[in-house]
Amino acid sequence: MKDLLLITLLAALGAAVVGLFGWPAVRLLRRRSVALSLFAVAVVTVLAMTVGTVAVAQAMFLSHHDLGVMITVTCMAALVSLATAAVLGRQVVAGSRALTLAARTVGSADGFTAPSRPLGAELAELSAELAATSARLARSREREQALESSRRELIAWISHDLRTPLAGLRAMAEALEDGVAEDPARYHALIGTEVDRLTGMVDDLFELSRIQAGALSLTLARVSVYDLVGDAIAAADPLARERGVRLRGDGIAPAPVRVDGREITRVLGNLLVNAIRSTPADGVVAVAARQQAGEVVLSVTDGCGGIPEADLARVFETGWRGGSARTPRPVRGAAAGGGAVQHHGDTGAGLGLAIVRGIVEAHAGRASVRNVSGGCCFEIALPTAPGLTPEAVG
Repeated sequence: MKDLLLITLLAALGAAVVGLFGWPAVRLLRRRSVALSLFAVAVVTVLAMTVGTVAVAQAMFLSHHDLGVMITVTCMAALVSLATAAVLGRQVVAGSRALTLAARTVGSADGFTAPSRPLGAELAELSAELAATSARLARSREREQALESSRRELIAWISHDLRTPLAGLRAMAEALEDGVAEDPARYHALIGTEVDRLTGMVDDLFELSRIQAGALSLTLARVSVYDLVGDAIAAADPLARERGVRLRGDGIAPAPVRVDGREITRVLGNLLVNAIRSTPADGVVAVAARQQAGEVVLSVTDGCGGIPEADLARVFETGWRGGSARTPRPVRGAAAGGGAVQHHGDTGAGLGLAIVRGIVEAHAGRASVRNVSGGCCFEIALPTAPGLTPEAVG
């Protein structure tokens, strides 16, 4: 028993001496190559084993022959261990360098290109994270490009829409100033109409800027869907009569929702005005509502003839107004034949539908559009007021 304790003490003492001198070397190399650090750890381990073995052999008073055999075996094992550590270190370094080269492709146009050589578990996990990061960067870049394109379109269209009424206002003001206006009262009325149009455009820009900045303040209250639809239809009825379009909103039950009534009325108003201007004379714009699990879905269906499938995903983008939406359809009776039906797009400065989506999403709802027979259907889903049981509405 005493011999075993002595052997243990000698082995521990020899390993401790080597470790005492080897630890500073390992710390000095920790910022250098991984292969060099691994090799240093292997050297310290082998030396600790060798010194401990030799110390124990000396204490056991082995013969010179037996001592030589033990030292030879120990040295061979040390050489194999050091060679294995060196090979492993080279593999780690090669994998690290391959991953470093691959990391340079993160965010590139072609996307992340993973190393072709096999990697260890940790480096493979890092490679997978780099691939995911590259994919997120690509999606972010696509969104940024889409926003930039939308911003440019919006600026171009607003410039166009501002230039036209401002030129008309200037011409009418000069005519009134020079006294050449045959009917000054009519000119004054037209000036008021154009000023109202410009005011509405500025209001839309301000509203959209608040939505995009997250500064839209909502005053939530329990409101009846019936009242919301009724107010929106009443406000849009004069335009519908002028355009010769029939509004239909029968069978809307008074299902309660928790929303900002003024903002949702504006949403419905934007959808109705858009639908009326896109529906031919004698057409129908229908408003409906249905209740499903946890939400009420309001829909506005028009007779625009449908939206091209390629444009459906862009309908709610800022500044989008469809193919020919910048050329408004003449009011019924304003020109012979009443004019052609406008392709369905966002009227005005291309802000109405972007405002619709922004307000609905601020209510934790969603806005969508789909083609139906003869036209398209815009839907907004709003959360129901607490304590409501699901049932069909309207």
